Amino acid sequence: MNTLRILIVADDPLARAGLAMLLAGQADCAVVGQLSAGAVGSADLDIYHPDVILWDLGWNPVPNLDLMAELSNTTPPVVALLSAPTLAAEVWAAGPRGLLPRDTVAVGLNAALAAVAQGLVVIDGDLSAALLPSGEQAPATAMGDLTPREQEVLQLLAEGLPNKAIASQLNISEHTVKFHVNAIMGKLGAQSRTEAVTRATRAGLILL
Repeated sequence: MNTLRILIVADDPLARAGLAMLLAGQADCAVVGQLSAGAVGSADLDIYHPDVILWDLGWNPVPNLDLMAELSNTTPPVVALLSAPTLAAEVWAAGPRGLLPRDTVAVGLNAALAAVAQGLVVIDGDLSAALLPSGEQAPATAMGDLTPREQEVLQLLAEGLPNKAIASQLNISEHTVKFHVNAIMGKLGAQSRTEAVTRATRAGLILL
């Protein structure tokens, strides 16, 4: 597996250092740089060659949302860390591909970064509820509607694993993995793997 290259962005230097330490214990990722929000706006990000940007928005994300929206169109995908669910909708509108609480543990953080780098969308279950318009319910499919094996496959899909890797990890054939993926897509009303993960995260079916 290629090493995942992560660029950390946060205005608080202690937050940057803390995230770097948190990820240091993950064997398949590397922190290639640490920048403040002001610095990332003017930096040549090609110097770092990041696969994904991890952006801790601190306690007041509003001043940095315009910059995030601008960068989201031109840079590697962004995973945003939030201090409160009430900020989720506003931050999501700025274009990140992942939304996580600031207290996400290292393993979950690494899995989310890897999934986003693979083109998936990752949203913490508690934060996904805040993205729904007032009065709208989350998708009807519940974790209980998926078989235990389908739940395992769905979780590995969210982590960005291809069918071959899922088959190896679960000790089943690739044909069986394809069967489970098709079943998951059908139950979630999705047309693709990415859409299935997106719908599942918004329904709170994927745990990080």
